[in-house]
Amino acid sequence: MSIDRWSDNIAVVELQDDPAFTDDVTALLDEVEKNSSLHVVLNFSAVNYVNSSNLAKLLKLRKRLVLADRRLVLCCINTDVWGLFLATELDKVFEFTDDLGTALASIQVNTT
Repeated sequence: MSIDRWSDNIAVVELQDDPAFTDDVTALLDEVEKNSSLHVVLNFSAVNYVNSSNLAKLLKLRKRLVLADRRLVLCCINTDVWGLFLATELDKVFEFTDDLGTALASIQVNTT
């Protein structure tokens, strides 16, 4: 899994399609549990498909971050995956940006 530390309190995760997607989010959940000050940006640029199990993991991650007053931003989502977020109305639950730079700037501006 690729968890890159952008700063002391921002992690950028480059997600892949399953089975790596599930493993990456599970490892990220453990990392968030260890470091409650971590904001997370999930880069979906290499993700072409998301299943219900993936959505459940994302919701669990979001819940942990919200409880710790931390942010989760999803970026670089392709049209097919975006359609799934729209169909499930999770576009109203998660925070999205078009690109990684905007996601990082959004977190930095709102946490300083």
